[in-house]
Amino acid sequence: MDGAATSLVTLEDVWKSHAPGSPAAVSGLSFALERNEILALLGPSGSGKTTTLRLIAGFDRPDSGRILLNGAPVSGEGMWIEPEQRRIGMVFQDYALFPHLTLLDNVMFGLRNGSRQSRADSARHVLSVVGMVELAHRYPHELSGGQQQRVALARALAPGPLVLLLDEPFSNLDVDMRAEMRDELLRILRASETSAVMVTHDQEEALAVADRVGVLNQGCLEQLSEPEVLYRRPRTRFVAEFVGQSDFIPGVVGDAIETEVGSFPNDAGLPAGARVDLVVRPDEVDFEPSDDGDGVVSHRRFRGAENLYHLTLRSGARLRSSQPSTRALVAGTRVEVTVRPAELIVFPCDAETRDDPEDGLQAQR
Repeated sequence: MDGAATSLVTLEDVWKSHAPGSPAAVSGLSFALERNEILALLGPSGSGKTTTLRLIAGFDRPDSGRILLNGAPVSGEGMWIEPEQRRIGMVFQDYALFPHLTLLDNVMFGLRNGSRQSRADSARHVLSVVGMVELAHRYPHELSGGQQQRVALARALAPGPLVLLLDEPFSNLDVDMRAEMRDELLRILRASETSAVMVTHDQEEALAVADRVGVLNQGCLEQLSEPEVLYRRPRTRFVAEFVGQSDFIPGVVGDAIETEVGSFPNDAGLPAGARVDLVVRPDEVDFEPSDDGDGVVSHRRFRGAENLYHLTLRSGARLRSSQPSTRALVAGTRVEVTVRPAELIVFPCDAETRDDPEDGLQAQR
C-alpha cells in the first residue's frame, strides 16, 4: 500500500519561496505525520518552520511538490483545497482569541453545524477536556496566559480536526508555566487521540513532547528521528550543534582516535590519518583540580540545579561541563579533564564535507 495513503499528512518534495528570486523558505521538504503521532519541527528563526505549518494549513500555496491529507491531495499538480475544507485545527502563537466573545462563544465560533444548543454542548464538552468549563462565560482578558492557551486549544479541537497544528504554543508563557502546559498539552492530545505538528525553536519542548522531531535548517529537513536518536546519533554537524550543547574537539585517526582529551576507539574503521572532530556534550565532561592539568576553568555559570563550567584546554579549545550546583570552583583553577562520551560521534574536519548531510557523520556504536 502507498505510504501516503496511510499517513494523515504527507509532504512530497515541497518548495516555497515568499517572493520571486528570493531564497527558498522551504526546500524539497518531504515527511509524513502518522496517526496518533505528535511531530515537532525544530529549528532556529528563519528555518522554515512556520512556513511549513502554513503550507499544511493551506494559508500558503507551495511553488512545487504535493501535500496530502489522509491520503488525498490538497495542493500540487493543479489541485488546491481551501483551508476551511481541510479539517485542520490551528493554535497560533498569540492564541488569536476574540476579545469581545466569551470563552464559550470563542469555542463555538468554529462549530457550524447543529442548533445553538447542540453547539454550546459540544463547546462545553471540549472546554471540560482542557479544564476550563467553569470559566466558560468569562472573556479572554480575564484569563492568565496559560488559561488563554487552553481555550485556544479547545477552539481548535472543537470541530474534530484531522490534525492539529501548533505554532510556538508555549512562547508567551513563563518558564514554570511552560513546563506545566507541556505536560497538559501532551495529556490532552493523547486523551483525544489527536495527531499534531508543533513548531518550536526550543529543543527541550520538542524533545519532551514529540514522538519524532524534525530539525530544519534554511528550509531543509536535516534529520527526522525519535528524540533519543536525534540527540545521541545526529546525522549532520548542524543537528549536533543545535540539539544539545555540543562542543567539537579535533582529533586524528590512527589505531585509535587521538585527541587532547584522550584516545577513543576507532570501531567504525575510519581511515588512518583522517582529521575529525569529536562531538562532546556537557554531561560527558568531568574534571578534577590538578596543578598540572590540561584545562583551566574560564568561568562558571550558576543555573540553579546545576553549574555549567566553561573550560579552556591547552590548545585553546573550549569545553562545557555540567556539574552539581553545590560544586563551585573559581575561574583560573587548573583542572584535569576527563571525557566519557555516551556514544562516540565524529565528523570529518574537511571544510568541503563539514556541512554535507551525506558525508558529514561517522558514528562509533
